[in-house]
Amino acid sequence: MAPKEKDDKPVKINKWDGAAVKNALDDAVKEVLTGKFHYVENFALIDGRLVICGIAVGVAMFALVWDYLYPFPQSRPVLIFSVTTYFIMMGVLTFYTAYKEKGIFAVCIQKDNSKKENVWEASSYLPKYDDKYSLSLVFIDGKTKQRRETSIKKSVASYIDVNGGVVPELVEADVTKMHNSLLTERKEK
Repeated sequence: MAPKEKDDKPVKINKWDGAAVKNALDDAVKEVLTGKFHYVENFALIDGRLVICGIAVGVAMFALVWDYLYPFPQSRPVLIFSVTTYFIMMGVLTFYTAYKEKGIFAVCIQKDNSKKENVWEASSYLPKYDDKYSLSLVFIDGKTKQRRETSIKKSVASYIDVNGGVVPELVEADVTKMHNSLLTERKEK
């Protein structure tokens, strides 16, 4: 398999679309963590969401097949169970995204020679109809399980040029500063 070629074109977005701006900035932060620092992305958080959704869809598909094989009067108890289970799984998914994910868009593992691996989590928040992008970077020490966090809140105009392109150098500068501040805290203790 050929190595993935990196496209050096700047990312163009509609700078008035808040969701697109947030996603583009999140991708730029993720690129700094995986590209510059060479951390390995961990998809366990996303896999948890996929498992919950997979169970819900599996239950719905089972109900569909059961109702096809045994039409409505016979399939009533199975349909009631399936609908109830589906809505319970949607509630579980809501709690999972609100309390477990908490806006985390990247979980990266810092590989080193020790058995314990350090974990970096990046999360962000961009309120609707606002230009203040909040970025939080969390460092979890693999040996002590100590958790340190730093955050920054800046206008999206700090990272996006007039044409709607994300300026990766500006994102990289802030992420690097946050990253290094968490590492120096580690060395001081």
